[in-house]
Amino acid sequence: MSVFTPLARPELEAFLAPYGLGHLRDFQGIAAGSENTNFFISMEKGEFVLTLVERGPVQEMPFFIELLDVLHDADLPVPYALRTTDGQALRELKGKPALLQPRLPGKHPTQPNTQHCVQIGELMGRMHQATREHVLERRTDRGLDWMLKEGRNFISHLDDTQGALLKASVEEIERHQPKIMALPRANLHADLFRDNTLFEGTHLTGVIDFYNACSGPMLYDVAIAVNDWCSHQDGTIDAPRARALLGAYAGLRPFTAAEAELWPTMLRVACIRFWLSRLIAAELFAGQDVLIHDPMEFQERLEQRQETHIPLPFAL
Repeated sequence: MSVFTPLARPELEAFLAPYGLGHLRDFQGIAAGSENTNFFISMEKGEFVLTLVERGPVQEMPFFIELLDVLHDADLPVPYALRTTDGQALRELKGKPALLQPRLPGKHPTQPNTQHCVQIGELMGRMHQATREHVLERRTDRGLDWMLKEGRNFISHLDDTQGALLKASVEEIERHQPKIMALPRANLHADLFRDNTLFEGTHLTGVIDFYNACSGPMLYDVAIAVNDWCSHQDGTIDAPRARALLGAYAGLRPFTAAEAELWPTMLRVACIRFWLSRLIAAELFAGQDVLIHDPMEFQERLEQRQETHIPLPFAL
């Protein structure tokens, strides 16, 4: 179970008291997290999620709180930070930054269809539109510079085939970095995988885990989503799902000619980011009781993205 910081009931009750939510009924660690510690919290006045942030500096937490407030005000289904009775949103528990948020209804979709993908495309379009005019600046700690540095370092850890693939990927990022950084920008979720969404049937009820959110090229967010929501098990892209997601997004925020040109590259960049982070985590946490996602999944997707046959729609 990925609960890096366990909690005892008395210390949790003391932490929750200032919210005025009544008695603590029950709490349970959430095993799905791979970076932060999360608990389901059942209170007399409702259901909530408590997050203890294990990675990243405390000084960046106001960014996440402000971004979620902006998205909540835009009527997007996000878990904004609850305030205590004296107005505190960001607090500390066992030496870690801690946030209490409403628990959103729904379940993670395991087999997305075109209707799910339409909802995700519309969600991203609305999120980018809500932030592009007033971008909240936060540089991601897993951006292009990180990929270049870690990619160069990790080539020697791989076999010849994997190393050649990673070397070619690093060289592509180096060639295109200035153009990528010049693409239209907004605030990004930057981790919009299926397990960070909640659905009731095909109705999107929640988007969670914004702790990789940052400012950056909107196309990168789209590429991350397509690589997860629109991939077959062998890593190939499912064309109907991809067209559904991209079409729904473009209906709200049309793509540009520069984005259309860099689309194949950005799909590969989005694969590299998660292939590298999973490779590093697998090495770092080997033998420990921590959820580690399979790096091979994104190696296979990167191999399949060497050719891309799904163009962006309505490029201007």
